[in-house]
Amino acid sequence: MSSGVKRRRRRHSAAFKAEAVVACREPGVSLSSVALARQINANLLRRWVKEATGKTALTTIAASSARAPSFVPVAISAPRPLESERPIRLQVRRRSLRVTIEWPASAAQYCALWLKELLS
Repeated sequence: MSSGVKRRRRRHSAAFKAEAVVACREPGVSLSSVALARQINANLLRRWVKEATGKTALTTIAASSARAPSFVPVAISAPRPLESERPIRLQVRRRSLRVTIEWPASAAQYCALWLKELLS
């Protein structure tokens, strides 16, 4: 059931891709929310992240010296949400389906984009 309209692939600049990959690396941000905010497919963004990670890994390996240890443990603590910050709570009802969603208030812009997409 083709409507006869040929869809063209969108082309994204290297800067757009890099910005999206950097946004994915922010603490507490999901890849899906970044993709949704930029109106791109999450699988495409996942591929960009994988490609960027591969390039970074190759650059790091090439730049490292033979005397550098192969594994350096680093302690990373998860960001703690502010106790005074309450999450955004949405209750979505469609026919007999009822879903309650909690979204971090610090990512309100992504919540708004998600909600806009849901309601369109």
